[in-house]
Parts: sequence; structure tokens; C-alpha cells
Amino acid sequence: MTQKMKAQFITLEGSEGVGKTSNLEYIKSLLDSSGIEYIVTREPGGTPLSEALRDMLLGSDFKGMSDDTELLLMFAARAEHVAKVIRPALEKGQWVLCDRFTDATYAYQGGGRQLDMQRIQVLEQWVLGDLRPDLTLLLDASIDIGRERAGKRSEPDRFEQERDAFFNRVRDCYLARAGAEPDRIKVIDASGDLASVQQQVKLILDALLNE
Repeated sequence: MTQKMKAQFITLEGSEGVGKTSNLEYIKSLLDSSGIEYIVTREPGGTPLSEALRDMLLGSDFKGMSDDTELLLMFAARAEHVAKVIRPALEKGQWVLCDRFTDATYAYQGGGRQLDMQRIQVLEQWVLGDLRPDLTLLLDASIDIGRERAGKRSEPDRFEQERDAFFNRVRDCYLARAGAEPDRIKVIDASGDLASVQQQVKLILDALLNE
């Protein structure tokens, strides 16, 4: 890694049960071993206000929430998160490792809910300006594998209760975005064991760290 490398904004994406939590910890270990100063955050969430919105979005109190409300709340949480956490960290030279970001909105609200992608683009530009992740790791596995793993983890949240058709659209949207932006979005086969997934992650991170 060159000394002049700018702080990197790295996001981790994927639908339910693909192993984001385990691989987030692994990425942290790689950054630690490289002596990189970084923060770890998540979406929706990352600030007290954004975490409160996360509870509304993922909890069961508002099951009848309209799709438009869901989309706007996602971007409201993101606006606060970007302003209070992500931009300040990057400006200080800290790397940012984020569990999900705007790609998830395209996948879940655009793909899953089938909302107009152009409306999402308008909100993205309004809230983010020119801010985009430098690298996105997309953990990909079949819906059956994801369902099986997620079912062993905890009680399903409001999104996890959706039907397979919803998650097939989510996955298709993620893969379409990866196909459109292959330099940024790196697809990782998450169907195998953790060691094989981490090997793929390490190859990608090593290439970034040695630029």
C-alpha cells in the first residue's frame, strides 16, 4: 500500500444469510494487520437517530408501512449517517467499513419492492452528492442457502419475513449492479464454507492494500 493512498470507503453487501457479519470481522482483522485506521458502521444505522429509524424499519411495529415511506426512511437514516459519521471519518483519513449502503436500497426497495430505480437515483444524488463506495464486496449465495443459514441465527425481522420471490428479485438486482460496475462491486461466492469465502475476500483486499 502506498503512503499516499486516500482513505477508502468499503461496503459489504448481500441478502440474508450470506455471512456478512463473519466476513466483516475478517476484514477488520486484515485492516488491523495492515495498521490501517478505520471505523465500522452499518445501515440503516450508525447514529442514534439512524438506529432509531432502523428499529422502525426492521421491527414489527409498522408491518403495514408503505413502500415509499420505507424508501424515504432509508434515505433519511442515510443522510444523517453520511453527515455525522461517514464523511467526517473519510475527511480525517479514516477508512470506513460499512455493513450495507445504497446498493442495498437499489436491491431491496428497487428490486424487492419494485420501486422506480430513477426515483432512487434522485434520492441518492440528493443525499450523497459525489460520495460513493470505493469498493463493494457482494457476498452471493442462493436464496435457499441464505434462508437456511438465516433461520439458524435469530427471529426473522420485517424484511426476512418476505417470500422467496422478493429475495430472488433482491439477488438479481445485486448481480445486475455488479455486472454494471465490475470495477467497484466484486462478487464473492458465499455458498461454500467460511474459509473459502475468506480466501476470496483476502485476494480482493490484498490487491487494494498493495496498490
